[in-house]
Amino acid sequence: MTEVTVVQTKPYEGQKPGTSGLRKKTTVFQQENYLANFVQATFNALPAEKVKGSILVVGGDGRFYCKDAAQIIIKMAAANGVARVWVGQNALISTPAVSCIVRERENGVAYGAFILTASHNPGGPHEDFGIKYNCENGGPAPEGLTDQIYKNTTTIREYKTCKGIPDIDLSKLGSHTFGSFKVEVIDSTADYVALLKKVFDFTKLKALISRKDFKFVYDAMNGVAGPYIKAIFLKELAAPGDCLLNCDPKEDFGGEHPDPNLTYAKQLVKIMGLTREGTLLPGADKSKIPDFGAAADGDADRNMVLGKQFFVTPSDSVAVISANAANCIPYFKSGLKAVSRSMPTSGALDYVANKQGIKLFEVPTGWKYFGNLMDSKVVYGKEDYSPMICGEESFGTGSDHVREKDGVWAVLCWLSVLASRNPDASKPLVSVEKIVQEHWATYGRNYYCRYDYENVETAKADKLTDHLTSMCGANKPNLQLNGVPLSKVDEFEYNDPVDGSVSKRQGWRFVFQDGSRFVFRLSGTGSVGATIRLYLEKYESDPSRLAMDRDTALGELVKLALDTSKLQQFCERDAPTVIT
Repeated sequence: MTEVTVVQTKPYEGQKPGTSGLRKKTTVFQQENYLANFVQATFNALPAEKVKGSILVVGGDGRFYCKDAAQIIIKMAAANGVARVWVGQNALISTPAVSCIVRERENGVAYGAFILTASHNPGGPHEDFGIKYNCENGGPAPEGLTDQIYKNTTTIREYKTCKGIPDIDLSKLGSHTFGSFKVEVIDSTADYVALLKKVFDFTKLKALISRKDFKFVYDAMNGVAGPYIKAIFLKELAAPGDCLLNCDPKEDFGGEHPDPNLTYAKQLVKIMGLTREGTLLPGADKSKIPDFGAAADGDADRNMVLGKQFFVTPSDSVAVISANAANCIPYFKSGLKAVSRSMPTSGALDYVANKQGIKLFEVPTGWKYFGNLMDSKVVYGKEDYSPMICGEESFGTGSDHVREKDGVWAVLCWLSVLASRNPDASKPLVSVEKIVQEHWATYGRNYYCRYDYENVETAKADKLTDHLTSMCGANKPNLQLNGVPLSKVDEFEYNDPVDGSVSKRQGWRFVFQDGSRFVFRLSGTGSVGATIRLYLEKYESDPSRLAMDRDTALGELVKLALDTSKLQQFCERDAPTVIT
């Protein structure tokens, strides 16, 4: 039954993993042998002696084609020498939970994982599908491995499978044995919830949630976060069921775009009394608006946090969490020794690190860079261990409890901060907005915004990037833009202090002498065309200038960035697709 069959195939172009794996339209993945080619290319890139007899984790965000893909991978795993596969019930496992299972289940004996997700991209028969490989540390494959996987896809001529193994009933928990090969359909929430109970004080969280004057709402956006949110908030914290929205995973995410931002989390944003621009919703009854709101993306690694008619930027979110973690989250009681952010993320975290004497790392976009730091003595030696918190402006926040960003963890961090600031139920609630305002008063405010231009024709995007590159190079004396002095214009290049690898062309930075900046970057998470991202940032420490409207604070910078880049001319776009 486990007899290996070798199937002849031919290479497909374009199977190069992006920031978080390979993402294409579902119809592309459904082409003959397309998925199998990538999976075999991955096995071929791994040491055969480590794959043989190993344990592999398989699961995903529940989007269309996940169950079919899981069956293909299970058969190929057997053919490539894997001894056991842990697959999530109904092929569901969130991305951070996969990392947890690899690291925690049976004392971390799993060798790696295939995660079936296109994260925050839409799902369905005509939308997106994705796959990525995570290593034995539970984190995304490093560039060296993804480069080898891609190289293998360009020359592949055959793949291995076991046709004698039948499709597994993924709807039922249990084990299936085929000779020396074993498949276990597991409860994907158990290990993850157990880990979070070690990280947080669930007793204090439960006390906050039970307050009569505290109302919250959590939107899973029809993604894989639903089962985890139910397990934590309903079973562990005894929250009322009506506080949870869209918690049943759907293959097409209910026809919605499962991206937790002001544009796509429409239902939650309206409930919280805001517009898609983050302004106050006209006519909203503030007395009926919840005190706290949160949303998750398709695979539950991203999050959005909202207060009552108040949007917390992801850059501010990681800064506030880091500033308060040691005082309210048991996992961080020894204090932080390091924090890290992606280059495009605002410098709000930098001010926390500087004031608290914490080491700061700036890395390219992609969680694999954080994972490298977490596992290294560059951050802390074995005898001087202290947890690390990381964040990306793209709604990703996490720590070294796993090796992926973790949306549910981030929400529990915020609830822990609220619980710490509200220990006495007889006193008025200290709000999310108040906590952020006090943070700004202490550290200053980084006014921040991101413009996304999605599905730009590749040729047009190339014209823009060529223009930006032409503006970089050696520092030029008296460099100015419209009379405003610049301190730096460059392409960000990262020299990894852990493994010595170099990541080039990570974004174009225009930094002014007052610390303001705008950054352009090509996103690696789209499936069609190019996604161009423009990041804008202006720092203010003057107490009288901390409550400005964001658009007012950044207005001149936006105009300067668009005029300098000629984006509207090159890409023929009058406005961004999404503003966050």
